[in-house]
Amino acid sequence: MTLKLQRALPASLQVLNELANDIRWSWNHAGDQLWRSIDPDSWQSLKNPYAILQTTPSSRFKQLAEDPEFLKRLQWLLSDRERYLNRQGWYQQQHGEAPLQQVAYFCMEYGLGEALPLYAGGLGILAGDYLKAASDLGVPVVALGLLFDQGYFRQTLDSDGWQQALYPNCDTASLPISPVLAESGEWLQVAVELPGRHLLLRLWQVQVGHIRLYLLDSNHPQNSVADQGICNQLYPAETEIRFIQQLALGVGGWRALRALDLPVDICHLNEAHCALVILERVREVMQQRSLDFATALCLVRAGNILTTHTAVAAAFDHFPLTMVEKYFSVYAQQFSLTPHSLMAPGIDHDKTDKPFFSPITLALNGCIAVNAVSQSHRGVMQEMLSSRYPRWPLEDIPVSKITNGVHVPSWDSAWADQLWTEAAGKDRWLGDLSGLQQAIDRQSDNSLWAFKCEERADLIHYVRQRYAKALIQRGASEQAISAANYVLDPNVLTLGFARRFTDYKRPDLLLKDKQRLARLLCNRGRPVQIIVAGKAHPQDHQGKLLIQEWVAFSQWPALKDRCVFLPDYDIALAQELVQGVDIWINTPRSRWEACGTSGMKVLANGGLNISQWDGWWAEAWQPDYGWAIGDLEGKPGPQSDKKEAQQLYHRLETEVIPAFYQRDTEGLPRQWLQRIRASMAALAPAYSSNRMVREYVDRLYIDSAKRFYSRGKNTECLLSLVEWQRVLDTHWSEIRWGKQSLVEREGGFDIEVQIYLGDVPAQWVRVELYAEQPTEKITLQKKAAMVGSVGGAIYQASVKTERPSWHYTPRIIGWHQEAVVPLECRHILWKD
Repeated sequence: MTLKLQRALPASLQVLNELANDIRWSWNHAGDQLWRSIDPDSWQSLKNPYAILQTTPSSRFKQLAEDPEFLKRLQWLLSDRERYLNRQGWYQQQHGEAPLQQVAYFCMEYGLGEALPLYAGGLGILAGDYLKAASDLGVPVVALGLLFDQGYFRQTLDSDGWQQALYPNCDTASLPISPVLAESGEWLQVAVELPGRHLLLRLWQVQVGHIRLYLLDSNHPQNSVADQGICNQLYPAETEIRFIQQLALGVGGWRALRALDLPVDICHLNEAHCALVILERVREVMQQRSLDFATALCLVRAGNILTTHTAVAAAFDHFPLTMVEKYFSVYAQQFSLTPHSLMAPGIDHDKTDKPFFSPITLALNGCIAVNAVSQSHRGVMQEMLSSRYPRWPLEDIPVSKITNGVHVPSWDSAWADQLWTEAAGKDRWLGDLSGLQQAIDRQSDNSLWAFKCEERADLIHYVRQRYAKALIQRGASEQAISAANYVLDPNVLTLGFARRFTDYKRPDLLLKDKQRLARLLCNRGRPVQIIVAGKAHPQDHQGKLLIQEWVAFSQWPALKDRCVFLPDYDIALAQELVQGVDIWINTPRSRWEACGTSGMKVLANGGLNISQWDGWWAEAWQPDYGWAIGDLEGKPGPQSDKKEAQQLYHRLETEVIPAFYQRDTEGLPRQWLQRIRASMAALAPAYSSNRMVREYVDRLYIDSAKRFYSRGKNTECLLSLVEWQRVLDTHWSEIRWGKQSLVEREGGFDIEVQIYLGDVPAQWVRVELYAEQPTEKITLQKKAAMVGSVGGAIYQASVKTERPSWHYTPRIIGWHQEAVVPLECRHILWKD
């Protein structure tokens, strides 16, 4: 039951409250005209229907209640929403009979739009795009997060170009959220045990089309003043507050689902911040089914999935054991365990001689599947986790990949939307994406160039307005503010660079040779212009210096019309940039960025990429689509920075700029348009969140739900799994190799090997021949037991191959038909 804080409206307009509370309006622009007609000025500045309802005078609504044209538009919008909510989605069509009730998606931040600023960067934007795509596809998802009083910071620049951080409060009365009420009428709340008290968390709801996002709020009047402030800031600097936030999200989030009586099979952890939900699920199963901790964990593991976006080990949280033990002192009693035993699945011994509690370690021990967010990131994660899987080949380390995608309707321009609609229909992003490539291939050069030029002109208009406002805030002169109305040129090749300013993203790569860049921008025959934006973390001094360097460069007298730095990078600014730029630039240090979705957002808008050959671009790049610098093999450092800066300048000077300005007799850049068409047709569908969410369903959710139900219903199998793990942990050291014989023959070889398993049952191991580059795994079959030995047996295989026999090495691994190896069993023994 949900309490709606509704604006008092005439009876015929009451439905506006319902429409404004569903933030589908943030990506479905069918209602823009209606909201604009209520108050054009408010719409222009806010683009937030919920805020417009709260600020528009009642007299205006009385007028609209008697306006037949407005009522007609309102009725059409209601019909459109009804059609969307009642349509049979892709999931219902493809997986209507699947054994999956619901996925609970946990994330610390959500970037759904500027009307709900609960995000810090790419992780939150990705989570927001995931929810929108899940709604479009009809996937049964419920989402959990925290409601932050301040969200992330707003950025201003002082007169020296130095970043200033502001933390405006999020007034819940102005947010498109609603308190959730219990059936008995009171505000629904859950409690989480803390030392000496309970933390009370209130529940709010955000409607995201079909999906509901529930947000937990610590600002409860019965909490202490200190506890009320636990959700003040996203990613606070204080270690203890960060841990309590993770308790609130993981433990409190699962309890909220139970209070709502929502059936959930799969928990999808979007990063390890929410890993404590694993322990809460275990606690519930232990109590409901009278299972011990190890057995409950084995069952719960099958229902948990981890997606990690982190490419640097230092970025993972780690907490002192003494601090965690303090917070687990009461919680552990509900498991009938000691705090240390409860912490055990999350204790990390790898990095130092002083162990610590690591949410990523808990997630790895408590999830049945782990995925990276690009192919290159998969390799990085496998290297990062290699110490946890000693002697396992990197390729066997259990990390799959589902490359990120972007929710195209949230990022395409009105011009792009019109072109795609005419080419492929209104519902093009709501299901199967086949046919989109052919639809774009059919578009004429004239139509592609016309829509791209319109987008660029809109961007220039927006930048001039926003830049003038920024100069006013900085106290600039009247002359400078007036000149802002003439910066940039709608006919000039426009570059965009916008992201978090931190060292590894190398926002200064273009500034390595400022004179060369200035010459490139000021070329009279082939001019170029660049728009730059981005924030540095408030504690990142180096990042602030990088911002200051760009601001100073943009103020060179010769560049006043060619280079603009826009402060306060947010979703609204990002949308304008990705819709209007011709080239998106991305320059992270190789292997430091997991995926990098910003460049995906330009694809549907006809923008092209020049990017580091890393993350998603290492998968997507072809010469027909755009340009690349660097490679995955390069070693990060000053020399690679210098080399790749030279590559970037060279690409711009010899390839990008000439292609843009090479025009035919009709004034069309045919070579450029070929790239636009190829990029839009092939890459926009492939790197959409539509494709991403469908992959999660097809490759992870359905299989995990089947495994979860199998373990839950088949107690004998579940107990067998736990016994298998116990026996291998206890007796693995007893396994040893005996004599090996190998006979070469034409087209292959025959091999026999003796193995002594001791007290390990033969059915709980697998004997393999392993070869790498290319990888082969050949299972050896048990030929006979060895007389007079305990667990001794002879294994054999006849191998057909053109490779030499020395390419193959025998190995023994744990094996169970219901297990995921090596994620659930890391034991491995090679024959030396």
